[in-house]
This record gives sequence, C-alpha cells and structure tokens, in this order.
Amino acid sequence: ILYLKGGYIMPDLRCTVQTCTHNQNYYCNLDSIVVGGNSAKKAADTSCDSFEERKGGSAYADAYSDMEGKEASAKSSVDCKATDCMYNKECQCHAGKISVEGGNACHCDETECATFKCGCA
Repeated sequence: ILYLKGGYIMPDLRCTVQTCTHNQNYYCNLDSIVVGGNSAKKAADTSCDSFEERKGGSAYADAYSDMEGKEASAKSSVDCKATDCMYNKECQCHAGKISVEGGNACHCDETECATFKCGCA
C-alpha cells in the first residue's frame, strides 16, 4: 500500500545504515529522502544522498543522542534521481517498500537503494 502525504508517494522505508544521524530503529526520521544515481544501472550505483554521518561515533547505543524531538517513521517520500529504475516515475519512487543499505557507511557514496531494479532495455 502506498500512502500519500502532501501529494507524494510514501513507500515503506527500511534503513540499515546505523551510522546515519537520521536512522532510528531502522526507520528514518526524515519525511523525505533523496536517492542519487542518475546514471545507475545497478543498486551499487545508487546512494542515499540524505545520509548524514552520526557525530560522536557510530555505536548504536548513541543512536538517540541527537534525536530530540524527531520521530522516525516507516513512511518517507523518496525523491529518486535514478531515472532508469523501474520504480521511478517522474523522480518519485513508486515501489511499495524500499531498503536503504550501507552498514557502517561514513559517506553517502557508501550507501545504496537495495530495491533499485534497472528498467533499461
């Protein structure tokens, strides 16, 4: 099920990038993220351009130190620059759910949209 918020598609978003300041229990506390990769042909060519490295270390125990007043949600709109992805319609993600991965990333280039599927011929 896709939810709409302000006219934007809201896929389920699960994020394994625990070194990101926006990650809270595998959810993102941003209402909208940007997935980069305008020439992507595979998932590894994409990235979460909204990634911001958590300051003060990457330990999961510190995950909430800079989260005051922010609520993470399973739903986020996805502004997608990966125009060859089969789920990209007018730069919005239309997948029912997406997974952002990157383990111990220190930079957005070390993250990826694992749901990316090339719609190229």
